[in-house]
Amino acid sequence: MHSQPATGNVLEHVALNLRRLRGQAGLSQEALARLAGLSRRMINGVESGQTNISLSNLDHVAAALGVTFVDLVRPPQSADERLQTLIWTSDSGASSAVLLGAAPASRQVELWRWTLAPGERYDALPDGSGFSEMIWVVSGELTLETQIPRTIGAGDFVVFGSDQAYAYVNLGTQPLHFVRNVIS
Repeated sequence: MHSQPATGNVLEHVALNLRRLRGQAGLSQEALARLAGLSRRMINGVESGQTNISLSNLDHVAAALGVTFVDLVRPPQSADERLQTLIWTSDSGASSAVLLGAAPASRQVELWRWTLAPGERYDALPDGSGFSEMIWVVSGELTLETQIPRTIGAGDFVVFGSDQAYAYVNLGTQPLHFVRNVIS
């Protein structure tokens, strides 16, 4: 969780789930790192709860294990689709992303609630091929920086392919609140 301090238990959940799922897959840290395109040091740090990992890299780890992003971040032993798990906070602590839940689809759909404080942004790495997002702005105004930048006001929505670099930006003076669906 890029820029996320160790708030809540999500890093602990990731560490426990990663160790368990890697063991079930019969993979060493080195083998998993190779499959995910990361270093063994990164995998070791995440499993020990000492290293933060970007959301994009966590997606790579999930794909290498043949599981979903949600399988890595959900509280261990929980099968509830209502996750309500804090996944990201900005350095200031005024902005956040909460994964509300997930449901199986042809692959998976995730539902998020985001808050961005005035002047803050979240820069995302491209998702895998075929990923897309649907965003509905509840209040404020979202500047979505993609290959085709656009501004989305309260009550409006956008659908875009997230297999490109993109950023959420709040250029306004009030907090921005939006709902995000990720479809893989």
